[in-house]
Amino acid sequence: MEQQIQIRCKNNKKFLNISIGSNLSEIFSLLGLEMDYGPTSARVNNKVEGMHYRVYKPKDIEFLDIRSSSGLRAYTRTLFFILSKAAHDLWPGCIVSIDIPVSNGYYVDIRRTDEAGNRMEMTPDDVHALRERMQALIDAALPIHRYETTTEEAIRMFRESRSFSKVKLLESKGSLYTTYYDIDGYLDYYYGALLTNTSQIYLFGLEYYFDGVLLRIPSQEDPSKLEPFIRQDKMFEIFKEQHRWQDIMRLRTVGDLNEAIAKGYSNQLIQISEALQEKKIAQIADEIAHRKGIKMVLIAGPSSSGKTTTCKRLSVQLAVNGIWPIGISLDDYFLDRDQTPRDETGDYDFEHLHALNIPLLNEQMNALFRGEEVELPRYNFQKGKSELSGRKLQLKGKEILIVEGIHALNPELTAQIPEEQIFRVYASALTTILLDYHNYIPTTDNRLLRRIIRDHKYRGVTAQETIRRWPSVRKGENRWIFPFQENADDMFNSAMLFELAVIKSQAEPLLEQVPENCPEYAEAYRLRKFLSYIHPIPEDQIPPTSLLREFLGGSSFNY
Repeated sequence: MEQQIQIRCKNNKKFLNISIGSNLSEIFSLLGLEMDYGPTSARVNNKVEGMHYRVYKPKDIEFLDIRSSSGLRAYTRTLFFILSKAAHDLWPGCIVSIDIPVSNGYYVDIRRTDEAGNRMEMTPDDVHALRERMQALIDAALPIHRYETTTEEAIRMFRESRSFSKVKLLESKGSLYTTYYDIDGYLDYYYGALLTNTSQIYLFGLEYYFDGVLLRIPSQEDPSKLEPFIRQDKMFEIFKEQHRWQDIMRLRTVGDLNEAIAKGYSNQLIQISEALQEKKIAQIADEIAHRKGIKMVLIAGPSSSGKTTTCKRLSVQLAVNGIWPIGISLDDYFLDRDQTPRDETGDYDFEHLHALNIPLLNEQMNALFRGEEVELPRYNFQKGKSELSGRKLQLKGKEILIVEGIHALNPELTAQIPEEQIFRVYASALTTILLDYHNYIPTTDNRLLRRIIRDHKYRGVTAQETIRRWPSVRKGENRWIFPFQENADDMFNSAMLFELAVIKSQAEPLLEQVPENCPEYAEAYRLRKFLSYIHPIPEDQIPPTSLLREFLGGSSFNY
């Protein structure tokens, strides 16, 4: 008699007896659930698994579709796999790099050479051929097989296929066994779940973009449509700048980073990376100094992007140019609480633009720029009231205002101030190092890890609570920050190539404290999994002026 076990499905809150060793796809079909955009993966005992996963013990299972972050990641990884397979079918020996999240898609660099070894640029016709080949693979309904083998054997296979970024990653990880995936004889490695058949990809877009292609994916909010295309030339250029920095440091992937750390080059990496970042800040300060009539520098960026330290380091470089910066906080321009907008749940929405007293801000800034004296407000957060601060300010000589806040790039914030008096800076932590050429590290993961460390160290907030709040934080960023980032006069990437190797030691113990019986465990486990690939760098190698010190502690700046 076939041995059976019991699982509990959290989607319909029912128990089901299944044959031991059944995979998630088989279990889903037995349950009779309906999902328009899934399932793409499942949460098994609060740990996300692909639909290949086999169940041998009683489990709690919650099936996920593309409207969940984990489900969308599985769909997107599968698209990466199909694109890579299609590219190798068309151009054997090409190198595909899933590189930059930009314009609501992913920039993909496809490197090909002619018989003489010269680089061949992508053309619109090439992109059309690639799109057609991807669609043919999807229409063929090819199974996506998942296998497990010794890491030694996986390294041999990937070396044979000349996938050297995977070889470096697996060699440096040190695990005994490795999983890999197969589509019609084409092998690849991914650190997260994939779909089980190419036919499950129902929607994608592929566009010619600069010198490569832009892979577009369905919207998480409305999976029947692609994410809208938004031109982000400035953002693309800042990523390209990071590639130039990578070339200087000879680092592109985590395998490269681990190799450099193992050879004792970590201190040199830190020094060069910090110097490149300081040089960039100095260039921004020089640009501000050379523009005549700038009276205000606005600095915006998403959560944990390092805005505060960027502001302080920029202030130092402005002083080097003979400009004296004076900081003003947008928080002091909050409206009284009873005038604050509310969100859809009825709670006060302090991230809303109109939670600020915009008329007062514009009135006082213009008065200052005319040489008048003003008394700045101060917001009493305990009383929820705006009060006079007693701080009187009058701009003299080469003094300039520096204002930091999430709305700083929104033109409505400073609608009454002449544009020629404003210089806008966008700061973010745009991770550009890849696990390997087909496994990118989301920029949001970098910021989330920073925030987990900062919230624990300075606010007494657990990793579980930070992860729980993160979707709400991201929702506010998508509404109030990201739509305006291209308004910046200049952009600054606060992430460093060595960064994850340093924050790993503080982040991992906090992530390990997230209990398995809570929904946040899945995200904590995922973050721990990708951090496990990275070799650590001791924190004491980081200088006190480093932007990372804003999160790790030990900064020479006062916050």
